[in-house]
Amino acid sequence: MVEPDLPIPADAEFKVAFDISAAATPGEVNRHIDSAARFINMQVAAGVPRERIHVALVVHGPAGADLLAPEAYAARSGGAQSANAPLVRALLDHGVRVILCGQSAAAMGLAKADLIPGVALALSAMTAHALLQQDGYTLNPF
Repeated sequence: MVEPDLPIPADAEFKVAFDISAAATPGEVNRHIDSAARFINMQVAAGVPRERIHVALVVHGPAGADLLAPEAYAARSGGAQSANAPLVRALLDHGVRVILCGQSAAAMGLAKADLIPGVALALSAMTAHALLQQDGYTLNPF
């Protein structure tokens, strides 16, 4: 248990965007997607109510492959299973916004139908970040 010198105020509300561009090693969970899940869990463990924690993942570049539905992932990877699909599904089910850069999707040949249901497609990652910032989200640096 960490005893922080920077206490979390009782009325704290987090709105945090994670920028994810690095793809996972095949067969492994993307550590940046996992970090977003850990962020939520650690805040809840520290006493922040879950309803005050808002997280968005803005995914672009090669990491777009980590948002593929299991069938699409298998078709693109010689039948391999996606290690990320269950984690992404769990995050979506818990209200995390998962946004894929449309420019990256187009460059990679990814159709919306290829994505895990619930993943949103933005015009670009830059657009998604700008809109999230206007909505009060801060960027979590890696």
